[in-house]
Amino acid sequence: MKCIGVTILFLNLFALNNTLFAQLSPGDLAKVHEHLEGNLNCTQCHILGEKVSDDKCLSCHKELKVRVEQQKGFHATKEVKSKSCASCHNDHHGKNFQIVKFDEKTFDHLKTGYELTGKHAKIDCKECHKPANIKDEQIRVKKYTFLGLDQKCSACHEDYHQNTLSKTCSNCHSTENFKPAPKFKHEKTKFPLTGKHATVDCKECHKIEVKDGKNFQHFSGITFTSCVNCHTDAHKRELGNKCNECHTEESFKTFIGYNHFNHAKTSFPLKGLHKKLDCAKCHNLNLNPLVVLQDRKGIKTEDCISCHKDVHEGKFGTDCKQCHNEDGFRKLSNPDKFDHNLTHYKLEGKHEKVDCKSCHKQKFTDPIEYNACATCHTDYHKGELSIPSRKRDCSECHIVFGFAESTYSFDDHNKTSFKLEGAHQATPCLSCHKKESNWKFRNIGMQCIDCHTDIHKGYIKDKFYPNQSCTACHSTESWNDIHFDHTLTGYTLSGQHAKQNCMKCHGLKPGESGNKFLKFSTINATCTGCHVNVHQDQFAKNGETHCESCHDFVSWKPVNFNHDNTAFKLEGKHKDVACSACHKQIKVNDQIIIQYKFENFECVVCHRSY
Repeated sequence: MKCIGVTILFLNLFALNNTLFAQLSPGDLAKVHEHLEGNLNCTQCHILGEKVSDDKCLSCHKELKVRVEQQKGFHATKEVKSKSCASCHNDHHGKNFQIVKFDEKTFDHLKTGYELTGKHAKIDCKECHKPANIKDEQIRVKKYTFLGLDQKCSACHEDYHQNTLSKTCSNCHSTENFKPAPKFKHEKTKFPLTGKHATVDCKECHKIEVKDGKNFQHFSGITFTSCVNCHTDAHKRELGNKCNECHTEESFKTFIGYNHFNHAKTSFPLKGLHKKLDCAKCHNLNLNPLVVLQDRKGIKTEDCISCHKDVHEGKFGTDCKQCHNEDGFRKLSNPDKFDHNLTHYKLEGKHEKVDCKSCHKQKFTDPIEYNACATCHTDYHKGELSIPSRKRDCSECHIVFGFAESTYSFDDHNKTSFKLEGAHQATPCLSCHKKESNWKFRNIGMQCIDCHTDIHKGYIKDKFYPNQSCTACHSTESWNDIHFDHTLTGYTLSGQHAKQNCMKCHGLKPGESGNKFLKFSTINATCTGCHVNVHQDQFAKNGETHCESCHDFVSWKPVNFNHDNTAFKLEGKHKDVACSACHKQIKVNDQIIIQYKFENFECVVCHRSY
């Protein structure tokens, strides 16, 4: 019974609600708003007690709100912006009521921000305002809208040029008609049309083909760097590809090559008097146009005798330019280019660059002597290298390619009283022969100290290197190659001492100062003179420690030590005890050492007394 009562109450309330709605609603909503039917949805559009709110309208029509905020489109114009939404788009007039209505024929499309001109002004609105032209998915699904169109041509029209030209179609086309392109001006391109080109049909250059299944005409990517890109070269590229040097765009038969053709691009560039000649002087202009001006093909500038008579009758060869040039046969502007090899004296090296007048003082045909260098050159050495038996010539040591490049070899030097050996072979000549401003080859000394500084003078006794001869210790192969007999000093090197570098003992030690090569006569020959006495003075006798009494110089092991020779002979179990069991570390003078010397050998010193 309780459930039946609740149900009856709900049905009464529902009936009351419908009665109230029928009393409050001024009429049915249009189909586009029918989802807002019911008194519970009134506030979706209305403010309680007031009219429809523009803000609430725009909260649903967000795409229109964006346009208004951007000050774009019809709803952003001052005539519309000042009105409320409901003043134009009111509702509650029935489901079939048209909320958006205007006269398409009188509507001023310019207020949308896009003026309709040409063919655009004549077509039906639906031709453009259709879902297929709307990219925004949310706007496209609307059943009735004029929003969502892009002003770009490609938004409605197919790109005939298939992305090969600018997307701004208005650069060339107008809305009146796609063809022809009235705004396109060929003179603004990189190839302005002049002469016969101005009357040629566009299709002659801009070919039409099928691309991606559609007709496509080429307007970009056309090569025009040379006439031969489009035209057949009647000269078969024999005259280059600059046709405009001889022809014009008005007529191919009009020849202007007399003043424009660049003859330098051929194998025969024109110079001097050749520039002033008429083409007919060399070329037969009556030949077929396809071969005209090619009758001298292959002739080079040095082939003078192909046109001119050789007045020298072949005596100096056929290369006339060695002496003559195109400015005039009698003008010898290049006598230095003359092939001197045709004479009895061949010019080589530096002689090739010498001015002819330096040798030929008078006429070029006057004979000159050339049997020795000194005939023309001054003896730089002033007779220093001459010998009684004969007078030496410069060519024995020098060449014509450069005076500084001497041909004097090691073998030649080894025939003198001073043979070059070892590092002396790698020493530049000037190190010995040009110590001063001039070269000197005689009486320059033959001893080491004549060239080298004796850094050991006063520090090594003369008996070890008589007459300061470095060879007593060093060799010419390498200064560090030492072969000194150390037994002469009274201190024979053996064991590890024989393997050490000299400077290991004779060099400066850390903290020492002075010349590192001069520590020879002042060196201490005792072991402690070089080595640290790790035992301090435990084994010193008369103030000296003789390490060799226990150690050898090979491995430093105490192979010479015999415990039986000490004051404590090892007997019994003592023979098996490790050295460290008795000889322990102690600290003496802030140094840790191993104690080997004992004053007391009583048992209780090492063993515990029970």
